Amino acid sequence: MSDPEISRFTEEEARTELDRLAGLLTRANENYHLKDAPEISDAEYDRLKRRNAELEALFPHLKRGDSPSEQVGAKPSDAFSKVTHAVPMLSLGNAFSDEDVWDFLQRNRRYLGLANDAQMAVSAEPKIDGLSLSLRYINGALEQAATRGDGAVGENVTANARTIKDIPPALSGAPDVLEVRGEVYMSHEDFADLNERQQATGGKLFANPRNAAAGSLRQLDAEITRTRPLRFFAYAWGELSAPLAETQTGAIKRLKDLGFRTNPLTHLCETADELIAHYQRIEAQRATLGYDIDGVVYKVDDLALQERLGFRSTTPRWAVAHKFPAELAWTRLEAIDIQVGRTGALSPVARLAPVTVGGVVVSNATLHNEDYIAGRDSKGQPIRDGKDIRAGDWVQVYRAGDVIPKIADVDLSQRPDSAETFEFPHRCPECGSAAVRDEGDAVRRCTGGLICPAQAVEKLKHFVSRSAFDIEGLGARQVEQFYRDGWITEPADIFRLREKYGSGVRQLRNREGWGEKSAGNLFDAIDEKRTIPLARLIFSLGIRYVGEAASGLVALHYGTWEALLEGVTSAADLSGPAWEDLNSVDGIGAVMAQSLITAFNQPSERASIERLAGQLVILPAERVGTADSPVTGKTVVFTGTLETMTRAEAKVRAEKLGAKVSGSVSAKTDILVAGPGAGSKATKANALGVTVLDEEAWLRLIGDR
Repeated sequence: MSDPEISRFTEEEARTELDRLAGLLTRANENYHLKDAPEISDAEYDRLKRRNAELEALFPHLKRGDSPSEQVGAKPSDAFSKVTHAVPMLSLGNAFSDEDVWDFLQRNRRYLGLANDAQMAVSAEPKIDGLSLSLRYINGALEQAATRGDGAVGENVTANARTIKDIPPALSGAPDVLEVRGEVYMSHEDFADLNERQQATGGKLFANPRNAAAGSLRQLDAEITRTRPLRFFAYAWGELSAPLAETQTGAIKRLKDLGFRTNPLTHLCETADELIAHYQRIEAQRATLGYDIDGVVYKVDDLALQERLGFRSTTPRWAVAHKFPAELAWTRLEAIDIQVGRTGALSPVARLAPVTVGGVVVSNATLHNEDYIAGRDSKGQPIRDGKDIRAGDWVQVYRAGDVIPKIADVDLSQRPDSAETFEFPHRCPECGSAAVRDEGDAVRRCTGGLICPAQAVEKLKHFVSRSAFDIEGLGARQVEQFYRDGWITEPADIFRLREKYGSGVRQLRNREGWGEKSAGNLFDAIDEKRTIPLARLIFSLGIRYVGEAASGLVALHYGTWEALLEGVTSAADLSGPAWEDLNSVDGIGAVMAQSLITAFNQPSERASIERLAGQLVILPAERVGTADSPVTGKTVVFTGTLETMTRAEAKVRAEKLGAKVSGSVSAKTDILVAGPGAGSKATKANALGVTVLDEEAWLRLIGDR
């Protein structure tokens, strides 16, 4: 169900909220997948992702390059060796209502060009709340086990997986290459026994079975894993040397015959009504299953249709998770703090008396902005019946999933007489600069810029983060120390440390937490990162709205650092061809383009960027595609009505062949594929001398005819 508050958002409010959600969801993914220590519940996480998706649907041009809808899991831990998945381990899209289930089926029928009432068998199985695991068998022998990680690269946990009794060490009659995927979990009974043993020996107590399972599987000592009562359900596969079956249910039966445990509640359905009825049956049994589930997964049964439906960037089109409803809890709001982010946004955070919400201990909650605290929306209309939020209030925490949950309601009958109306600060609590709220903006921002230590430090933390420069030994704590000591104030300073402080090692080793070896290792690690791919450099700059995925799009579009500087500098002329060129990039809207232009054309920021670039070797972007494809590296635009496939399917196929699909025609467009009804785009393409092909000619070009 959509949030009525979102429908009233202005564009600036939507942009601010997407910015906030991206930060929350990224942190939530790291806490859940990497640290096995979620701060919020799954339901709250789902709610935030759904809120993000609703905003992106209403304001598609504001979608961030690092949108949470494009992320899977979290980067693998450095404590384990890495495994690159032959087939990415993606997450699932979510459904929260009966209407969402109907939409799932109808979307797939439309994508395939089928009638609305066409039969489409779909399997339904419980969604286990555990840790995803991939098992790779070669000639019947278990060769490797890996966690999902970020979907592309996971952690090698082979020795640990071999200790789980549900995982066969060898198979008979399996394909030569078989990658089995499933979920590692712990039963309620085993979880209780484990915590009793932990308490008796003074060990760590686990918050819930999922955390216990994840922590047990990711032990550096496999003998510890052996003592933990882990279980495994198989439900999918990755790389195969030969098909398992022609259908999803047939393949699951084959896995069972090979010796894997599969879920007995898996059922084949023919209609949406049957899917919903099975969901309700499983939900009714949820408390008696003996293990945690958080929904039911639906998958199109015909594997040939699965192949045609394919994938979005992070989720398959042919599957969806129908999640169970969220949970709520009440607790005391002890204080309201203001945090300053790297863009200067003042974000209010509720500090709560710790409360368990659906198995997750929650001690913080987002308060969004000053309007939300005051009990009104961006239009001045009342929310929560106009009740404001104050320190000391008895508040209802909405269980959904992410790092910081949301306060849903306030019980005024329990409000202390001493509770005072919260006055939102008009000055930055970090640097004292004016905190202003622009017209139409829901967020108040510090105007201090780089003189604000919170902004400067947060930008530097982002610069060294895992998806940016990822300098070994230089994390958030070290950045704070070096900034506080005056060693670094901007990114370029990091690469001048050895030069500025002589050998560096001598001065650094005398500081707390540093020895001669660790100091030397840090300076060597910094030097190793002087060569950087263009996309990572763009992302590292922390430009507002330009996330990891968008940085890749910008890098591919310009190719080299020099071309990027020239193009974005020239794009400051909003009526010129450089502006039109930047806006023609599929996935880069006007807001993101303007943010890039501001960063590269503001004198002090441009000077800081150029000082950094002077310390680096910047590698040009490389487009990955089919080596012998005639469209690799070409920019393609589709317009009009396609007759043999939908536009969505055509876009996916073109991108698989290495083409760049754009939404608008420009001088850099190589091919326009024009179906019946092509209008202004075809006219513009002809005027620019762009090659125009009909659908038949396009299919011949890519080898489909």
